[in-house]
Amino acid sequence: MASKSSSSGASSSSGGGRTKVGRYELGRTLGEGSFAKVKFAKNSETGENVAIKIIDKEKVLKHKMIGQIKREISTMKLVRHPNVIRMHEVMASKTKIYIVLEFVTGGELFDRIASKGRLKEDEARKYFQHLINAVNYCHSRGVFHRDLKPENLLLDANGVLKVSDFGLSALPQQVREDGLLHTTCGTPNYVAPEVINNKGYDGAKADLWSCGVILYVLMAGYLPFEEANLMVLYKKINKADFSCPPWFSSSAKKLIKRILDPSPVTRITIQEVIENEWFKKGYQRPKFEQEDVSLDDVDAIFDETGGLVKRETRFTSKRPASEIISKIEEAALPLGFDVKKNNYKLKLHGEKSGHKGHLSVATEIFEVAPSLHMVEVRKAGGDTLEFHKFYKNLSVGLNDIIWKTGEEA
Repeated sequence: MASKSSSSGASSSSGGGRTKVGRYELGRTLGEGSFAKVKFAKNSETGENVAIKIIDKEKVLKHKMIGQIKREISTMKLVRHPNVIRMHEVMASKTKIYIVLEFVTGGELFDRIASKGRLKEDEARKYFQHLINAVNYCHSRGVFHRDLKPENLLLDANGVLKVSDFGLSALPQQVREDGLLHTTCGTPNYVAPEVINNKGYDGAKADLWSCGVILYVLMAGYLPFEEANLMVLYKKINKADFSCPPWFSSSAKKLIKRILDPSPVTRITIQEVIENEWFKKGYQRPKFEQEDVSLDDVDAIFDETGGLVKRETRFTSKRPASEIISKIEEAALPLGFDVKKNNYKLKLHGEKSGHKGHLSVATEIFEVAPSLHMVEVRKAGGDTLEFHKFYKNLSVGLNDIIWKTGEEA
């Protein structure tokens, strides 16, 4: 079924001049670059605050990045961990991709060091444990960060560390989702030697090196490798030429030296870090449940037009109303729906409870011209993505009566 969507489908102005994207009302800009921006937004149904990353679709298409972005976003949607910023959903218009993310209020971890100085060892250890939990979990899901650095470590209102930009930082330099150009001529202070040398590298080992640099900074208040001259800096990183300040405990020093090993082959692994005595002190395993996550919205962002997943869909038919009704009934029953009829209206109620309770669908038939009917199918309750899936399946069964599609497939 071909689909059409208006290019303004994703952002239509609502009362008070506020721009809306789907059910989110956009607010102030939190960060901006040449390819993308991040805006604060509010879910108008639940009142929940979120951050929305807005990516320019044209740039993505131009750099032939569709497959990679879809892969990265799909994987990120599957990541559900208390120490990783959650991705709620993905939407698109003709020109933009909208990634809806958890909004955290505690600021960057490193702002605390900037204002209060280095952390005590126990506090540094707690944040390092959160960081290792996040990194270890994502690696187990096949996601590597490749760009762990202070700006990516945020704190929530309860002081829990959350890693942001996981899985999205692997995007090529030109089209990183924060919209900034990232080349190694920036400050590669957190980057593993094998990455700087541009050889193929193991994402897990490289991420762990960055974690080691972060731990050092938390406890020292400054970087292990810092030089104004880039070549001198590279040499120091390559040889792991650094020393620990005297206030580091000997067990912390030992662990940091094993993480900041310039050879990825002999560098300690994350599993070995988790079993390390210094690391284990006061350690609490993260508690979380694995949820069912739908990836339908990720597939939808790069269909021909990239329409938003709408709550209502319509098609037109040249068949008589009575035939349309019995066809919808026929198509809905095998999909597991109860059908209630009332004149030219149908109420379909899902037998299985889904992500947000039972899916219920209302359909209505309007005569728009002699012998031409418009059929509106809209979600009356339940999950929007489940509705979208239902509509796709339903329309297959209605193929022979559909004259041509309306707004959205």
